Amino acid sequence: MSFIQRDGGAAVPASPPSASGDGGVRHVKAGEGPTVWLNGDVYTVKVGSEESRGDLTLLEASVPPGGGPPLHNHSHEDEAFYLLDGELEMRAGDTRYEVRSGDFVFVPRGTYHRFRNTGLHTARLLVIFAPGGFERFFLEAGREARPDEPIPPFDPADNPAAKEIAERYGSFQAENGAVA
Repeated sequence: MSFIQRDGGAAVPASPPSASGDGGVRHVKAGEGPTVWLNGDVYTVKVGSEESRGDLTLLEASVPPGGGPPLHNHSHEDEAFYLLDGELEMRAGDTRYEVRSGDFVFVPRGTYHRFRNTGLHTARLLVIFAPGGFERFFLEAGREARPDEPIPPFDPADNPAAKEIAERYGSFQAENGAVA
């Protein structure tokens, strides 16, 4: 798309975008999208790498009290969190953050981080990865969620397999919660 400069104004499109076709628009209704249980949490893929031309992944997560992933990093993706409801304690690098509803946290790739639901109720958040592709970890490491069944609690016996899958996607857990 080409732009023209108005006198003293912002650049505007030289011609309006086409109104025909959907242009790749994706509408995912509430409750829809591939959903998995992982580490005692629920993750729903709202948009993945294929649908976003590789630009991003967006997940909706439900994290029960005490839940959240182990300390880890991502070699290939930046990760961002927008807390819809609940309370989280987030650690990114050497800093701890008390995250409340409406808060946003951006974690650059390579930064070790984790979060824990410190509240009494399930936390709901949006998790964004850029570029996209990390949804494949969740879909491969998680178990397909089933309606009318409770979320299985975290089972440490599942962690070695999830850790191996994560490493294939460039995400590494810190050993014993410490960054080497």
